[in-house]
Amino acid sequence: MRGRWIANAVALVVALLTAFPLYWMALSALKPAGEIQSLDVRPWTAHPTLENFARVLTGEGFSRYLLNSALVALAVVVLSALIAFLAAVAVTRFNFRFRTTVLIMFLIAQMVPVEALTIPLFFVVRDLRLLNTLGALVLVQLAFSLPFAIWMMRGFVAAVPEALEEAAMIDGAGRATVLWRILFPLVAPGLVATSVFSFITAWNDFIFARTFIISAKENQTLPSALLVFFKPDENDWGGIMAASTLMTIPVLIFFVVVQRRLVSGLGGAVKS
Repeated sequence: MRGRWIANAVALVVALLTAFPLYWMALSALKPAGEIQSLDVRPWTAHPTLENFARVLTGEGFSRYLLNSALVALAVVVLSALIAFLAAVAVTRFNFRFRTTVLIMFLIAQMVPVEALTIPLFFVVRDLRLLNTLGALVLVQLAFSLPFAIWMMRGFVAAVPEALEEAAMIDGAGRATVLWRILFPLVAPGLVATSVFSFITAWNDFIFARTFIISAKENQTLPSALLVFFKPDENDWGGIMAASTLMTIPVLIFFVVVQRRLVSGLGGAVKS
């Protein structure tokens, strides 16, 4: 009993430490400019205001940047889930030459730092004539999210008994029917778990957005658009915190929507 209380206390402390930066961000967004710059730091505000949020929402291009981020993130989530599922089935259910080598390459791809690949990827995107387009961000984010997604989905596909698919084929089901009507629903929790990773990576991307979107301001995403509030003489911390809070809300909504399947998906990943 004592061990359980200690574990709960530790979990509560960890949760508070994790949530405190989010609380401070939202609190700073609600503070007037005088309180934010004051040396008398307090974990509350007696004069909350929505001025910072109004300034951000009415600012030039914020809705457009929000839409761009949403389009890139959703495209990466859908494409990575689809490709990862098909690739996981291929490396799990079929025997082919260099299968182990392919799986090892997936792991190696995860070990390479993003910074080391930024410049080579810039030349690739330039040669494909995708600079200043959202397609460049989708393509690059997809390339970075797929190795993890495929490796994780491999465990979910392997956990489904092959006898189940064989029984369906004996009853007259084709390969496509088995794939989409039997196997896909069973590994759906795993797809949700990998989709969370893909969504967060694409939504929070800053390096690639700044590298590939050079002159097309209308194609900027939210992380790079935050630079508007960083000024040479004095940073607009109220605007920065308000924009960061607004940027966090879609992530929280996404987590709430997929919460149940995410828990079951992570549980399945541990079992496999």
